Amino acid sequence: MDFLLALDQGTTSSRAIVFDRDGQVRGTAQREFAQHFPHPGWVEHDPEEILRTQLECARAAIAQASIRPGQVAAVGISNQRETTVLWDRSSGRALAPAIVWQDRRTAAHCDRLRAQDLAETVRERTGLEIDAYFSATKLAWLLDNVPGARARAERGELAFGTIDSWLAWRLTGGALHVTDPGNAARTMLFDIHTLAWDPDLLERFDIPPALLPSIVDSSGPCGATQADLLGAAIPIAGIGGDQQAATFGQACFAPGMAKNTYGTGCFLLMNTGSRPVVSANRLLTTVAWRRNGAATYALEGSVFIGGAVVQWLRDGLGLIARAEDVEALAASVPDSGGVVFVPAFTGLGAPHWDAYARGTLVGLTRGTSAAHIARAALESIALQTVDLVEAMNRDGAAALTELRVDGGAAANDLLMQMQADLLGVPVVRPQMLETTALGAAYLAGLGIGIWSDEAEIAAHWQAARRFEPAMASARRERIIGDWRRAVERARGWACG
Repeated sequence: MDFLLALDQGTTSSRAIVFDRDGQVRGTAQREFAQHFPHPGWVEHDPEEILRTQLECARAAIAQASIRPGQVAAVGISNQRETTVLWDRSSGRALAPAIVWQDRRTAAHCDRLRAQDLAETVRERTGLEIDAYFSATKLAWLLDNVPGARARAERGELAFGTIDSWLAWRLTGGALHVTDPGNAARTMLFDIHTLAWDPDLLERFDIPPALLPSIVDSSGPCGATQADLLGAAIPIAGIGGDQQAATFGQACFAPGMAKNTYGTGCFLLMNTGSRPVVSANRLLTTVAWRRNGAATYALEGSVFIGGAVVQWLRDGLGLIARAEDVEALAASVPDSGGVVFVPAFTGLGAPHWDAYARGTLVGLTRGTSAAHIARAALESIALQTVDLVEAMNRDGAAALTELRVDGGAAANDLLMQMQADLLGVPVVRPQMLETTALGAAYLAGLGIGIWSDEAEIAAHWQAARRFEPAMASARRERIIGDWRRAVERARGWACG
């Protein structure tokens, strides 16, 4: 019973990994699912497809591990955050497509809320900026635009959840309507100081309280899967939003430790300990996890488009056939040839929070090639991370001495060297890149006693490669200066 099943439900794919008690992978499976863009700025997922692909992955990972379902001691869930699902409590079926965290349809609603002087209240209570990124305005949109939804919500017939809640509900046949504080902290409805839903914010966002899930610890058993779904009734003992789970999987347990995940977006989290740190530079203050009733907090910077820019080079421009081909293409030129790429396809996240910014490619000449654009695309991922670190420094956070990295794009050696060069600090890639899934497994394993404490988990963490900064400071400053000029040109573009 020393095996753990991590369900890693991401923005573009569902994944499942079986880990043993040493944190080693014993079985894995992954399925991509469809991305829907019904209007400019809208991004949707099919909740049923998410569930189906996640179950397929779970069964395949258990089979590949050559174990019986009954040998899985616990399930841990990690999930794309903020993505919003509204479903019928009686049937368990979603009423509409899930509105994805990248979706910008409620930007104007957020403008109206800021005009009502709500921003400071939201910031003080939730640690967040008012932005379409978070769940509250997405949920309000569903209630106002799905026929009959608001009346049914008032009668208690509907349920809301982020993807962790949706999976927990369906995995348990509707027995479990829960979320953890880390996911709840991404809704704009949760007070990170009291660790409870905020009645005043629910009223201001016009959200019926009956919709909301209960809050449970991030680590600890809270229910069990239906036996017919995975072949056994397995305890669900870990829940963490993907970035919180990755921070846990990277063993960033001490204040001042930080990790950056290079997935669809980029997410830099720094552990700030048992007290929330308020940002003066528009970073987010969030709950990292809660264990045994005690919360750990983090300072977070969120980049909306990270690895997704490589997908765009592949699917939108056709410059590469496979995502992994970008490294060789970008490495075929010594620099970007003066090209700067701001991938603000869905606006800019921290520290700008500009819902009306749009993607910008500047510095093009007749000599610009696909390789220069590819290199500028990789640089854009690293440069957005530089913006986050500099904002953390201005907030008085502990000086970054190294950056632990994970996520799919962290396998790109050229990108990781760019990151070290542009930050001026070492970048450390662990042996286990699937730290989001690993963090979910660790949370579940701690919750049922497979590991006794965080120190036992930290002993498993091992570096695979360390990238040392090698760029001359003058060149670094020039690249960052050009980046800032390009960002200014991208800002506010959709306003006309």
